[in-house]
Amino acid sequence: MSAGNGKVYLLYYESMAPLATIIKDAHPDEVILVNTAWDRFPDGFPNIHFDSDLIEEAKRGSSVCFLSSMADPKQIFEQLCAIYALPKHHLPYIRVVLPWFSTGTMERIENFGDVASAKSLARMLSATPMGKTGPVTFTIYDIHALQEQFYFDDTVLVELQTAVPLLRSRLASLPDKDSITICFPDDGAHKRFKKYFHDYPLIICGKERDLHDPSIRVVKVKEGDANGRHCVIIDDLVQSGGTLIQCAKGLQAGGASKTSCWVTHGIFPNEAWKKFTEGEGKGLITKFWITDSMPAVAATVNGQEPFEVLSLAPLIGELITG
Repeated sequence: MSAGNGKVYLLYYESMAPLATIIKDAHPDEVILVNTAWDRFPDGFPNIHFDSDLIEEAKRGSSVCFLSSMADPKQIFEQLCAIYALPKHHLPYIRVVLPWFSTGTMERIENFGDVASAKSLARMLSATPMGKTGPVTFTIYDIHALQEQFYFDDTVLVELQTAVPLLRSRLASLPDKDSITICFPDDGAHKRFKKYFHDYPLIICGKERDLHDPSIRVVKVKEGDANGRHCVIIDDLVQSGGTLIQCAKGLQAGGASKTSCWVTHGIFPNEAWKKFTEGEGKGLITKFWITDSMPAVAATVNGQEPFEVLSLAPLIGELITG
């Protein structure tokens, strides 16, 4: 979309400042960072100020992008205030990049009385006013369940993206790239991600009851051959890491020479990442690749073996400037 001065004006939540800076540095002639003051009144409620000069200038740009992080429930309200305000400033095409749809794992109702908070957050985002040039677009990377895109109302547009190209590029650079097999910890991950790895051997794992203790469920290889292969386990997110560890153990029992992991979103509540730096996952996982969709977690684990952070910045930069 080309109009006005052709610039993309990039606003960002404070925790996304490092990611926004990387995008700007990669596209210095196309992207203009718009600073926002995320202050609070004495009573704790948000007191937000966009850079007034740049917001005025953004009216003559080609588009406006807001880089959001809703990883912390306490940060959602103030970002909603900012997002709702953007269309009121008569800005051109508006996109909100929300790398992780944070309530995505609570999308099903299993018992009467359960609350599907994925629908609740989608409803709140859907309340974003119409922009000058049409509905606001929400871009989400590797949403937990594809049907969640339909939780949003027709008043906004939802654009689903994947971070898998980051992993594919990294795998292509490995010295043992010809020995890599892609592994899925369950049928759901296989259905979701198999289309991105048609040129790799595939393994599907699944949980089974232990023959010696039926109360224990172990992960075993259901389809494919792990023998002598560097097996890379693929999923959209990790919480405690228990499933990935059990999957890696199952692959090594099947003869895998190495086991690595990739997830787009490293959630790791309660510092669960320590399972892989000093717990039972240490030495089991050769490489653990995550993105910076969770900026605080990414900053904490980056540089600690076996973790390696692959930034979303190249993908987002290409998307908003293309």
